[in-house]
Amino acid sequence: MVRTAEAVDPRIRRTRQLLQQALDKLLKKKNFDDISIQDIADEATVNRATFYDHYDDKFSLLACMIACRFHDLLAERKIRFEGGCRSQLTEIVRAVCDYLIGMQKLEPPMESAIITAVRENLLSGIKQHLPASAIAPDRIAPEMMAASASWAIYGAAKEWAQTPDRCSPEEVAETVTMLVAPILRMPV
Repeated sequence: MVRTAEAVDPRIRRTRQLLQQALDKLLKKKNFDDISIQDIADEATVNRATFYDHYDDKFSLLACMIACRFHDLLAERKIRFEGGCRSQLTEIVRAVCDYLIGMQKLEPPMESAIITAVRENLLSGIKQHLPASAIAPDRIAPEMMAASASWAIYGAAKEWAQTPDRCSPEEVAETVTMLVAPILRMPV
């Protein structure tokens, strides 16, 4: 878990950035499972205690790094899911596709971090903007909707990314949106 106290402090932001950059650099040379906390600390030129001041373990660092990058991609594209707009959902799917294509290698902990980032984005929009009447009839919790949709989006995007003669990101995003929209109680 990322410690959020004093997250606005420039020193904390800088240290977290160093740790994320160190992990990113190491991932280009090694598999995630082969990277130790000490490797990350050494690469970031901080000590292990400093690492643990910011992250519980390397998995939380990875999750934070991927979430930050994915959220930066969404912000750069001015995408914000507000719970009911199909075009926003389509753009999130397209962002996931583009994100996957941009990754050099994909390991299970990275997959989990991407799914979590998508889930958090969807859940925020569902909770803030989806009318209670869209959830209440069959008592489906917003968390369940966001989890189901995020796994579906990621799974479809991964399948697409691994297809040799794949269609464009725009085309697959439209198809995935059509499949996922009912999960989020959006008109098809």
